[in-house]
Amino acid sequence: MRDEKTNGCRVCGTGLPAAVRGRPPAYCSRSCQAKAYRQRRKTARTAAESRSRQPPLPPPGGARERRRREVAEAVWRIAAGRGLESASMREVAAEAGVSLRVVQYYFGSKHRLLVEALRMLHEENDRRARARMAHLHDAGDLRAVLRAVLVEFLPLDEQRAVALRVFTAYFVRSLTDPAVAEVFLHGEQEMESLVATLIRGAGAVRPGVDPVREADLLVSGVTGLGLDVLYGRRTMAGVRATIDYHLDRIFA
Repeated sequence: MRDEKTNGCRVCGTGLPAAVRGRPPAYCSRSCQAKAYRQRRKTARTAAESRSRQPPLPPPGGARERRRREVAEAVWRIAAGRGLESASMREVAAEAGVSLRVVQYYFGSKHRLLVEALRMLHEENDRRARARMAHLHDAGDLRAVLRAVLVEFLPLDEQRAVALRVFTAYFVRSLTDPAVAEVFLHGEQEMESLVATLIRGAGAVRPGVDPVREADLLVSGVTGLGLDVLYGRRTMAGVRATIDYHLDRIFA
């Protein structure tokens, strides 16, 4: 009975004796059993590597945008604190508290990450500024609106201070990166056009005042003054007084 051959070895195919009791043998020797074990390990490892290369499933609905926002905020913090050159994909992932694979899935490359983070910062600043000035629009005081637009360039709180430091970091990058420059400069002429429009609409402009030229001076000047506040070279009160001085010069 023990000499009766049944199924072959799972590795080499050698015939195996029938089992006297319990489970029938699967291998003809310990060597074949070891080979089978190594093959199973290899198959499991290959499957695990294949799963690791698959992109993570995106969070449902608005969670996707929240995750993108979290990663972008990590870029802002790094750029504001250590400069844009420190914002590697790995550093951003660590700052955001996510895996490197998540950052790669949502943004693809470091360059795209930096460009998208800048675009999102523009959108965030625009949203906040509109919310802060909404009541002034309703009041119809265009000079007050103009002043509020200019003051938005100043580091009045931590959020605006961080944004100004981030924009400064991006300015350096934009000098050699056309894609970043395209996003960085987006809306700059639009801001000057808005200031010129407000000057015209406010009325009582002094004779000889050119709203377009004044808008150029105000936008560029207040931007520089905001950086001086960050450096500690000027006070916020002093900069506000300078803004009021130029508005008094423009309006009768």
